[in-house]
Amino acid sequence: MNKSLVALALGGLAIGMTEFTMMGVLEDFAKDLDISIPKAGNFISMYAMGVMVGAPTLIIATNKFDPKKVLMFFMLLFTIFNALFVISPSYTTLIIARFLSGLPHGAFFGVGSVVASQLAKKGKEAQAIAFMFSGLTVANLVGVPLGTWLGQEFNWRYTFAIISTLGLVTILGVYFWVPNVKNTNQGSLKSQLSFFKKWQAWVLITMISIGTAGLFAWISYISPLMTEVAKLSKDVVPIIMILVGLGMFLGNLIGGKIADTLSPNKAAIISFGSMAICLLVVYFTSEIKIMAYIMSFLAGLIAFTIGSPIQMMLINNAKGSETLAAAAGQASFNIGNALGAFLGGIPIAMGLGYNSQLWVGVIMAFIGAIIAFTFMKLNASKN
Repeated sequence: MNKSLVALALGGLAIGMTEFTMMGVLEDFAKDLDISIPKAGNFISMYAMGVMVGAPTLIIATNKFDPKKVLMFFMLLFTIFNALFVISPSYTTLIIARFLSGLPHGAFFGVGSVVASQLAKKGKEAQAIAFMFSGLTVANLVGVPLGTWLGQEFNWRYTFAIISTLGLVTILGVYFWVPNVKNTNQGSLKSQLSFFKKWQAWVLITMISIGTAGLFAWISYISPLMTEVAKLSKDVVPIIMILVGLGMFLGNLIGGKIADTLSPNKAAIISFGSMAICLLVVYFTSEIKIMAYIMSFLAGLIAFTIGSPIQMMLINNAKGSETLAAAAGQASFNIGNALGAFLGGIPIAMGLGYNSQLWVGVIMAFIGAIIAFTFMKLNASKN
């Protein structure tokens, strides 16, 4: 089981690097392409669009195949599309490659979440999923700071070449370490899609899409927030990303523990509510250098307590459609990515400053907490 989860976590490491490294190299990327920072933020949104399209589409297309082979196929696509991003010569080809590289993201985590829960001991499902997502947080702890440094010192293309190579390593890990597990998608495609007829599905999708936008309104513009508002040196940004990554690593494990101890729904309410408060503190302390370090760690920690709770909420409310529901969760997470990057960029483009996007984050996270609370009450009244 441990090796199996390590293989899944390797996929999370590669995916985490390709998703979050863009935030760390955003200024260098914009300079290299001679575009504005808000326009460079479109590459964050375009990746998220790829996830939104790819998650349900690839899950439906591979519905009847062996989960292990499906995971390997998704990582093959990931490897090829990230390699295309490395060699793309123009803005147009880069934006297309960035979209394509997002396609396998949600599908991999969707299948991986169900596989991880199947491999877990009874009552430890959320922690098993959290272990898989630990790859995502290790990416933020080690991979993203390394990628940010490479992008600053050499070129961002080197970073994405490493990411593509990690995709190959993941394929080998899945091949050798992940056992052949039961395909839970036994029903017809029509019965699988019946998940989207449930009110729970759309409330959860809305909750994740809006609530997680709070995280992305903050982290999408973390580089200029540090250099332009906190007045830190550009060389310090990789250190900031390490602190964010350390917080995410710990927060992910804490979130899994809270979800198994209390309930996934209560864990989601706590996570979104805490994120709103945290981003409010970040705004009012954004010009204080020491607080930039402290709050980067705390915001990363609180933000990633949400990962396994929302996956478990989806799986628990999608009997017979678990894989599709888990993938929909990743698509929703990246709707949050696109919303946060886009809406966060609006006040910046209006000239309100590189900390103005934090108010967007506060509002979105708070709405996420309200929806999670409402969902809990509605579910209780229906049962």
